[in-house]
Amino acid sequence: MTPAIKIQQVHKRFRAVQALSGIDLEVASGEFFGLLGPNGAGKTTLINILAGLTRADSGSVRVMGYDVIAQYRDSRRALGVVPQELVFDPFFSVRETLRIQSGYFGLKKNDAWIDEVMHHLDLTGKADANMRSLSGGMKRRVLVAQALVHKPPVIVLDEPTAGVDVELRQGLWEFVRGLNRDGHTIVLTTHYLDEAEALCARIAMLKQGRVVALDTTSNLVNRLDSLHLKLRTSGATLPPGLMARVRDSHDGVHTLRLRSFAEIEGVLAEVRQAGAKIEELELLQPDLEDVFLQIMNVERGGGKADECSASPPSPRVLANR
Repeated sequence: MTPAIKIQQVHKRFRAVQALSGIDLEVASGEFFGLLGPNGAGKTTLINILAGLTRADSGSVRVMGYDVIAQYRDSRRALGVVPQELVFDPFFSVRETLRIQSGYFGLKKNDAWIDEVMHHLDLTGKADANMRSLSGGMKRRVLVAQALVHKPPVIVLDEPTAGVDVELRQGLWEFVRGLNRDGHTIVLTTHYLDEAEALCARIAMLKQGRVVALDTTSNLVNRLDSLHLKLRTSGATLPPGLMARVRDSHDGVHTLRLRSFAEIEGVLAEVRQAGAKIEELELLQPDLEDVFLQIMNVERGGGKADECSASPPSPRVLANR
């Protein structure tokens, strides 16, 4: 079967910045694929090359078998992209915007599909509203709708839920899952790692223009054989023998690294022997954020703050610069 996306030895430089350095990547048709990395890793540059907005310095890029340069018309018909930026024409309504987008692909009678897309994205009530009057979240919904008006087999979502409310996020993912079940290939970039972990069957991680990890989501998470024990204590401090296990510690809450469940009782015994009282206890198993931070050489709660920062409890987020 023809891959949905095939990228071979792609290089791209912007003056002194090497944005991409020999990217090799293949996404199977019908796959839900995640593309992750800190800001500046090259994700958007790669998407722009896929969409024909930027030309690679060297290498080959194909969408559904079509070369993005030599067969650009076919490759663009096969691809729908939801960009990060809120780009819109302020002179048209939502419905007019989607009709115009349909016209770019030669679709004259597309209202039935436009109505269906607007329904799933909760835009029906705003169909005749001018784009200028919409909130940021509503504008982002329109961007998603624009990417879908020509029913492309491959859909790239570049931070589609940035700045949108929880209700829209849930509705959007339900719709996108349906598209994936119907055979559409989905490529997702997101800073919400819980979304990537829940949605993507396979994930590639980029760092400084290179693919540094590529595997199924489950394999990536299972590569970490460590557990973390979170303790809130009062009274005495942790015994010296446990200090080497501490991943982070603040306000009486200590997170300790463990290699297995068998070590839990020994750790608790040491804490009690030191005279500390355990007030709260939680066992944390590895997740995609742990994998990401390990691969990017960043510690939770510290490390390279210019690349990514510690996240709030839910959802897990990598902060933008």
